[in-house]
Amino acid sequence: MTHDAELEHTLTGQQNVKVTDEQLINWIKSRRSIGNLNIPAPTHKQVRAAIACAMTAPDHKKLQPWRFIVTEGNARHRLGKALLAAAEDKALEDGTTLSDQVRQKTYNLPLRAPMIITVTTKMQAHEKVPEFEQLLSAGAAVQNLILALKAQGFSTVWRTGLLANEPAVKAYFNVNEDDYIVAFVYTGSSPCDFPKRDPIDTDELLRFEE
Repeated sequence: MTHDAELEHTLTGQQNVKVTDEQLINWIKSRRSIGNLNIPAPTHKQVRAAIACAMTAPDHKKLQPWRFIVTEGNARHRLGKALLAAAEDKALEDGTTLSDQVRQKTYNLPLRAPMIITVTTKMQAHEKVPEFEQLLSAGAAVQNLILALKAQGFSTVWRTGLLANEPAVKAYFNVNEDDYIVAFVYTGSSPCDFPKRDPIDTDELLRFEE
């Protein structure tokens, strides 16, 4: 994009919203994780639009090494049972016992938002695309997904947690042993304003070589 050129972007769910490059960059920088999420959640049409954006992530050899599962309504309770089973299995391995409070908290984890979009890998053997590239592509897809949901007026928080890749949770989502659950994208609406981000200092993390 040329500097300060006016472009058409969809940033609020409305078509043909003209913004400058600087406005677009500042909008991306305003992204924040919001944990207090309520209804309404995105419609299926809005989810499909966000997934289409996720699928534009850099993808060497076009392997599409990611999958998306949308959990809403009563399915959140079934996910809660899977997380609880994973926690119980893990406690058994560690020789410990879960308290009733921890059991209830674990079961309730998926109820913190009206919708959860789970992103998993779908690794494929390819001599030119190592596993780490495919994993990074999945992470890039998550970021695109989050920004596309933000553009449609929704708040999100990217969660994983210690139970995400336990066997019981992988089995629930039909994820292969060698694949990963890389994100639970909790999605919904928030009554809170996006908190302002402190100024971003890139100096310590960046160098230019000529």
